[in-house]
Amino acid sequence: MNRRSPWLTLSALAVYFFLYAPIVVLVLFSFNSSRTNIVFEGVVNRGACGPFYWFCQLAGNNDVLEATRNTLIIALISTLVSTLIGTLAAIALQRYAFPFKRTSEAMLYVPIVIPEIVMGIGILVFFSAIFRWLNANLGLQGDARLAMGLTTVIVSHIAFSVPFVIMIVRARLHGFDKSLEEAAMDLGANELVTFRRVTLPLIAPGVLSGALLAFTLSLDDFIITFFTTGPGATTLPIYVYGLLRRVITPEVNALSTIWILAVLLLVFISRQMERRSA
Repeated sequence: MNRRSPWLTLSALAVYFFLYAPIVVLVLFSFNSSRTNIVFEGVVNRGACGPFYWFCQLAGNNDVLEATRNTLIIALISTLVSTLIGTLAAIALQRYAFPFKRTSEAMLYVPIVIPEIVMGIGILVFFSAIFRWLNANLGLQGDARLAMGLTTVIVSHIAFSVPFVIMIVRARLHGFDKSLEEAAMDLGANELVTFRRVTLPLIAPGVLSGALLAFTLSLDDFIITFFTTGPGATTLPIYVYGLLRRVITPEVNALSTIWILAVLLLVFISRQMERRSA
């Protein structure tokens, strides 16, 4: 019987420590009684909220609520659209031959490998040029002028999420048994019914994984959002950045703690859906 090496155990513990120790400290400081994040002075106990004082402060902050609403709207819409486009594109790239297929596959890696700031600047220049041309040629003035906002952020998130969805769904399609589809068609099912009743349930774990990744990328994206946002389209990462430039209070930690719990809940639900699908 092979004995586990103590160095392997220590290495694993070190990895987990460096991964999760900052998160534990962040959660702990969200209950700090001090108004700064430099020193932990004990657990806060103020008013009716007690130790959840900073969370109550967040609940009454309209700017946080608006930023949360914008973040969720952007993440949900971009996830749905990028998952739909990415799934269909992955099936087309995996099964069909068409002109410039290899070029299309190679271009998928560009949004993944290039620095986000380069992509953010490129999207900013693209939208600025398009909006300037449309405003000039359509004679749009005042409030009717096209400008950066929620729509440009959503389109930008879709653009950088689609390649990730395609990669994950294609990985799932590599082990797909096409004989199952052929059997369904032999039994009288058309292509649409076969896709809905056979193909989609079998690749559902990959689709869910791609959707979860797209949703997570949209939630925590800062750089591309920073270049494409506009008035009334502030997201939580942008809002937190603005707080850090002014003053660092435990309110930021409380907001981050809520966000961590929301992501953990989302991961748990996704895992349960994948198990049921499998």
